[in-house]
Amino acid sequence: MIAQSNPCVLNAIDLGVSYGDSTAIARLDFNVRRGELVAILGPSGCGKSTMLNVLSGLRAPTRGQILVDGEELFTAQSKRPRLGYVFQAHRLLSWRTVRQNFEIALAASEVPRETWDERIDEILSILHISKFKDAWPMRLSGGQRQRVSIARALLVDPSYILMDEPLSTLDEVTARALRQELTTICQRTNATVVFVTHSVREAVYLADRILILTRGPAEVFEDFTVPIDRPRDYDDKRIGEVEAAIIRRVQAPWGLAVEGEKTVV
Repeated sequence: MIAQSNPCVLNAIDLGVSYGDSTAIARLDFNVRRGELVAILGPSGCGKSTMLNVLSGLRAPTRGQILVDGEELFTAQSKRPRLGYVFQAHRLLSWRTVRQNFEIALAASEVPRETWDERIDEILSILHISKFKDAWPMRLSGGQRQRVSIARALLVDPSYILMDEPLSTLDEVTARALRQELTTICQRTNATVVFVTHSVREAVYLADRILILTRGPAEVFEDFTVPIDRPRDYDDKRIGEVEAAIIRRVQAPWGLAVEGEKTVV
C-alpha cells in the first residue's frame, strides 16, 4: 500500500464539467499520491473520457481546480502537465521504428538529449522488449506494441501517467501477462498511474485504490482502498470476493436492479 505521507501528485477539487446545458461531470473530489495506481471505474457514458481530458490538460473544467504537484492547471501562468498517456490503440507511427517513435516523444519532453539512449535501453529492458528497439511497429504483435506504448509513456519522465483501457483490445492471455508486468513496472519505477477500466477484476488486481463513479453526470460514489497486499495472484479467491462485493454495491448507483437472475435497467 502507498503511504499516506506520500505527496499528492494530482488533486481534483470540486471538479465540474459542462457542455452548454449538458453536464458531463457533476462533482469530483479526489487525490492521487506519488507511486499510486488509481483505477477509475464507472458505467459507460458517466464522464470518464471527459475526466481524462481535464487531467491531461486538454479541457478546462467548468468549475473547480486541478492541482499537479501543488500547481494549479488552466491558469495563465500554468505549464502543460508533464504526463504520459497510454490509449486503447497503441498510436505508434507505423513509418517510424520503435526507437524513432520514442525520440519523437522525448523531443517534446524536457528530458535531456544526452540521457535518451540510456533511458530507452533501461525502459525497454524493464518491459522485456529490448530486441525490438529498431523494429517497425506493424511487425510487432498487439501485446508487443502495447508494451512499446507503455514504454513511451514512462520515457518522458512524467509526473503521472494516464491509461485509457490500454488492455481492452488484447486477448485475455496477453492482457493477463501485461497486467502482471504493469504492477512490476510501477513498483520498479515508482510511476503514478490513473487507469481507466470497465473490468472490476482488472481494477481490483492492479489498483491501490479504485475511484468508483456514479452514472453520468459523474460523482464519486466510493473511494475504495483494495484490501489485498502485493504481490497479487489474478486467480486469488480474495480478488473474486472483492470484485463480487463491488459489483453488488454499484448496481444501484449505476441504475441497475437485480430480480433473481434477471437484471433490470
